[in-house]
Amino acid sequence: MYSLVQYASTRSRHARLDYPVLGFHVNTCVMDFMDKSLFTPEHRKLRELLRQVRLGCGLRQQDLAKKLGQPQSFVSKYEVGERRLDLLEVRNICLALGIPLREFVERLEATL
Repeated sequence: MYSLVQYASTRSRHARLDYPVLGFHVNTCVMDFMDKSLFTPEHRKLRELLRQVRLGCGLRQQDLAKKLGQPQSFVSKYEVGERRLDLLEVRNICLALGIPLREFVERLEATL
Protein backbone atom coordinates (compact mmCIF):
# COMPACT_ATOMS: atom_id res chain seq x y z
CA MET A 1 0.00 0.00 0.00
CA TYR A 2 1.33 3.48 -0.77
CA SER A 3 0.18 7.05 -0.28
CA LEU A 4 0.48 9.92 -2.73
CA VAL A 5 1.51 13.38 -1.58
CA GLN A 6 1.13 16.11 -4.23
CA TYR A 7 2.75 19.51 -4.36
CA ALA A 8 1.40 22.17 -6.75
CA SER A 9 3.48 24.55 -8.80
CA THR A 10 2.58 26.79 -11.72
CA ARG A 11 3.63 24.46 -14.55
CA SER A 12 4.16 21.02 -13.07
CA ARG A 13 2.94 18.60 -10.43
CA HIS A 14 5.40 17.12 -8.01
CA ALA A 15 4.39 13.96 -6.27
CA ARG A 16 5.97 11.78 -3.65
CA LEU A 17 5.03 8.13 -3.53
CA ASP A 18 5.55 6.69 -0.06
CA TYR A 19 6.13 2.96 0.34
CA PRO A 20 6.30 2.58 4.14
CA VAL A 21 6.34 -1.21 4.04
CA LEU A 22 9.38 -1.16 1.77
CA GLY A 23 11.03 1.71 3.65
CA PHE A 24 11.47 4.24 0.82
CA HIS A 25 9.71 6.91 -1.22
CA VAL A 26 9.95 8.09 -4.83
CA ASN A 27 9.78 11.72 -5.96
CA THR A 28 8.24 12.37 -9.37
CA CYS A 29 7.52 15.39 -11.52
CA VAL A 30 4.76 15.46 -14.14
CA MET A 31 4.70 18.41 -16.56
CA ASP A 32 1.29 19.97 -17.29
CA PHE A 33 1.79 22.45 -20.12
CA MET A 34 -1.51 22.05 -21.95
CA ASP A 35 -5.01 20.82 -21.44
CA LYS A 36 -5.32 17.35 -22.96
CA SER A 37 -9.11 17.38 -23.08
CA LEU A 38 -10.76 16.01 -26.19
CA PHE A 39 -13.75 18.23 -25.60
CA THR A 40 -12.32 21.70 -26.15
CA PRO A 41 -13.99 23.84 -28.84
CA GLU A 42 -10.91 23.43 -31.04
CA HIS A 43 -11.02 19.63 -30.86
CA ARG A 44 -14.74 19.68 -31.62
CA LYS A 45 -14.03 21.71 -34.77
CA LEU A 46 -11.24 19.33 -35.77
CA ARG A 47 -13.56 16.34 -35.35
CA GLU A 48 -16.33 18.07 -37.28
CA LEU A 49 -13.99 18.93 -40.15
CA LEU A 50 -12.62 15.38 -40.34
CA ARG A 51 -16.18 14.05 -40.55
CA GLN A 52 -17.23 16.72 -43.05
CA VAL A 53 -14.31 15.93 -45.37
CA ARG A 54 -14.99 12.19 -45.13
CA LEU A 55 -18.66 12.66 -45.98
CA GLY A 56 -17.73 15.10 -48.76
CA CYS A 57 -15.69 12.29 -50.33
CA GLY A 58 -18.75 10.04 -50.18
CA LEU A 59 -17.11 7.60 -47.76
CA ARG A 60 -18.60 5.72 -44.85
CA GLN A 61 -16.50 5.24 -41.72
CA GLN A 62 -15.97 1.65 -42.80
CA ASP A 63 -14.68 2.73 -46.23
CA LEU A 64 -12.16 5.16 -44.77
CA ALA A 65 -11.07 2.66 -42.14
CA LYS A 66 -10.35 0.11 -44.87
CA LYS A 67 -8.19 2.65 -46.75
CA LEU A 68 -6.30 3.34 -43.51
CA GLY A 69 -5.89 -0.33 -42.65
CA GLN A 70 -7.76 0.21 -39.40
CA PRO A 71 -11.03 -1.10 -37.94
CA GLN A 72 -14.16 1.03 -38.38
CA SER A 73 -14.05 1.78 -34.64
CA PHE A 74 -10.81 3.75 -35.18
CA VAL A 75 -12.66 6.30 -37.33
CA SER A 76 -15.70 6.30 -35.05
CA LYS A 77 -13.62 6.91 -31.93
CA TYR A 78 -11.76 9.94 -33.26
CA GLU A 79 -14.94 11.40 -34.79
CA VAL A 80 -16.84 11.25 -31.48
CA GLY A 81 -13.87 12.35 -29.38
CA GLU A 82 -12.95 9.09 -27.66
CA ARG A 83 -9.51 9.07 -29.26
CA ARG A 84 -6.87 11.70 -29.97
CA LEU A 85 -5.01 11.82 -33.27
CA ASP A 86 -1.40 12.81 -33.74
CA LEU A 87 -0.20 14.81 -36.73
CA LEU A 88 0.96 11.77 -38.68
CA GLU A 89 -2.42 10.11 -38.24
CA VAL A 90 -4.18 13.25 -39.51
CA ARG A 91 -1.77 13.25 -42.46
CA ASN A 92 -2.62 9.63 -43.26
CA ILE A 93 -6.33 10.39 -43.06
CA CYS A 94 -5.88 13.32 -45.44
CA LEU A 95 -3.94 11.11 -47.87
CA ALA A 96 -6.68 8.47 -47.76
CA LEU A 97 -9.30 11.17 -48.42
CA GLY A 98 -7.29 12.70 -51.25
CA ILE A 99 -6.94 16.12 -49.61
CA PRO A 100 -3.51 17.72 -49.10
CA LEU A 101 -2.63 18.17 -45.43
CA ARG A 102 -1.91 21.85 -46.09
CA GLU A 103 -5.44 22.39 -47.46
CA PHE A 104 -6.95 20.55 -44.49
CA VAL A 105 -4.98 22.68 -42.02
CA GLU A 106 -6.00 25.87 -43.86
CA ARG A 107 -9.65 24.82 -43.64
CA LEU A 108 -9.25 24.04 -39.95
CA GLU A 109 -7.52 27.38 -39.27
CA ALA A 110 -10.38 29.20 -41.02
CA THR A 111 -12.84 27.71 -38.51
CA LEU A 112 -10.80 28.43 -35.36
